Amino acid sequence: MLNIERVDTDNKKQVKRFVELPFRIYADCPQWVPPLNVDAYNQLNRKKHPFHEHSDVEFFLAVRDGRAVGRIAVIENKPFNQYRHEKTADFYLFECENDLEAATLLFNTATNWAKARGLNILVGPKGMGPLDGYGVLVFGHEHRQTMTMLNYNHAYYQSLVEAQGFVKEVDFVSCYLPADQFQIPERVKRITERVMQRGHLEIKTFKNKKELLGWADRIGTAYNNAFVNNWEYYPLTQREIDFVVENIMTIADHRLIKIVTHDEDVVGFLFAFHDVSAAMQRAKGKLFPFGLLDILMEIKRTNTVSVNGMGILPEFQGHGGNALLYYAMGDTLLNFGQFVHVEMTQVAETTEQMRADLKNLNGVEYKNHRVYRKELEQAGKHVNT
Repeated sequence: MLNIERVDTDNKKQVKRFVELPFRIYADCPQWVPPLNVDAYNQLNRKKHPFHEHSDVEFFLAVRDGRAVGRIAVIENKPFNQYRHEKTADFYLFECENDLEAATLLFNTATNWAKARGLNILVGPKGMGPLDGYGVLVFGHEHRQTMTMLNYNHAYYQSLVEAQGFVKEVDFVSCYLPADQFQIPERVKRITERVMQRGHLEIKTFKNKKELLGWADRIGTAYNNAFVNNWEYYPLTQREIDFVVENIMTIADHRLIKIVTHDEDVVGFLFAFHDVSAAMQRAKGKLFPFGLLDILMEIKRTNTVSVNGMGILPEFQGHGGNALLYYAMGDTLLNFGQFVHVEMTQVAETTEQMRADLKNLNGVEYKNHRVYRKELEQAGKHVNT
């Protein structure tokens, strides 16, 4: 017998069942990287995660004969809908065995939840913050997940989602840049030189982690303002900005964080991180007793860096800010001396100039995450067949 259970987020047993389901689904998958338990459990903690302060989220499990076989979260992001003048629901944290009946029941549950709230579109996977990653992986399953800011899923997920009537909303492409072929285009060099000569924009680097933390508030403000034209944008609350910045700063190496400044204001940023996914696989979600130590050691061992966060305020786009960021990236990666592989993660297909620039940098598109959408039939409306 197959049924749906709504997760009571105050019930530790149910929460644990929801969080631990992927460990069974990906038990034999060498590409999957488990999230840290502290992050996975935080998403269901309505008192700790700032998203719960302004929006509604429900979590559901599909259970067959007492055994959990799938899960899903469904979200009403109220600030997004207010800012965009939409009535959109999001689905997230979808995991399922290769079981069409279970997937259908999960999505029907999410659909009914959304329709009961008067929402008319279901979009996803799309999470509870900018660090959650977007989409179903539809290309590049042979590659290990980079960190956990990128989603990973089995190849059959695409069929399970599309069988529910979802269609493509937008693709997010990740590029691989071999360090030995990494070249800064002459156009970027020329623009950078002109901008630097004018002196109105500068690249700021950091001497140590303490100095970086001193700029955290200004970086957070720029982060919130840089993506106003993006498909996924909505204005973050101060608590959400602090939450994002705290997560970034916790794992940041000050040598891999670059910002573009105008006077003392941050107008652009580049976040790069050591890829410690191999150590996270070994940790199996647990930082203690040895997971944290292994992750710290992996920072020194890894030959891969992930660029996961690059933006420039709209008013400085087209004025050399983008070129400065590419120059800063090239300077960092070429001079660091540790990296053989570079990954630029989740560049939206709608950002045509950035994708063209990445190809000019000899980037190879090797992962594709697809966000889906489905129009929801409202009560009283019927589709002619």
